[in-house]
Amino acid sequence: MTPLIVGLVLFAALLHASWNAMAKSGGSPQFSIASYRLVCGACCLPLLFFFPLPLAASWPMLLASVLIHTIYYYTLSMSYRSGDLSQVYPLFRGLAPVLVVFGAAWLASEYLAPGAMLGIGLVSAGLISITFSGGAVGKIPGPALRWGLATSVLIAAYTVADGMGVRAAGNPYSYILWLFVFEPVPIGLWLLARDRGRWFAYMRSRPGKISAGALAAATAYALVIYAMSVAPMGMVSSLRETSVIFAALIGSLLFREPFGRQRIIAAVLVCLGVVLIKILS
Repeated sequence: MTPLIVGLVLFAALLHASWNAMAKSGGSPQFSIASYRLVCGACCLPLLFFFPLPLAASWPMLLASVLIHTIYYYTLSMSYRSGDLSQVYPLFRGLAPVLVVFGAAWLASEYLAPGAMLGIGLVSAGLISITFSGGAVGKIPGPALRWGLATSVLIAAYTVADGMGVRAAGNPYSYILWLFVFEPVPIGLWLLARDRGRWFAYMRSRPGKISAGALAAATAYALVIYAMSVAPMGMVSSLRETSVIFAALIGSLLFREPFGRQRIIAAVLVCLGVVLIKILS
């Protein structure tokens, strides 16, 4: 991976941590997520006229990604409802890169060098250790653990789908734009049918926060998809999930949350993993 791609993915990780913190702090994660996707899709819609259609070979992956993302947004909101951000976020973001490595090998015949796999393992181990720090395994609510595990599987699934799709699209920007336009449709229709009044009230009360969250979410994943068009999916996924460390830093600097010894250890493991990925890729 080139230094530019590594830098872009790490910047995406920072943005990803930012919009997840906003979604969790808003009190209604399902409304936050749907609002971010709706604003993002509306902004991308006029840009479709400036890029060619993705090639036909990419459409099955694109549509599969939309479906997986729809389920993911539900499990994500349920994870945030069931457990603390510091518990569920490191769990599903830490487990996902390992699953992506296996998924990419199985579906895309993408195999990594042992050193790169060791780096990914270090990153994942460091992130997951935050969830289970201080003997907290028994303190995680059962529903939070189950929703977190389900979310990790879905993250890996849409990551592999988008990695394969963007490579088959012919133009990475076309794939990104069409994905972002389609994504809000299922979740938007569901909320229109079930909770239209509260969703509209939520959007009217937080226009600035929704705009900022939409920009962060769209930019973060657009950078990740682009990176997967030129770099291995497993390594991109692993670098992206350093967002957990950024989330811990944001909490410490802005919200005066204690960083703690375990988070320091986790940060060291993640940094070692990133160095191995960079050196051995």
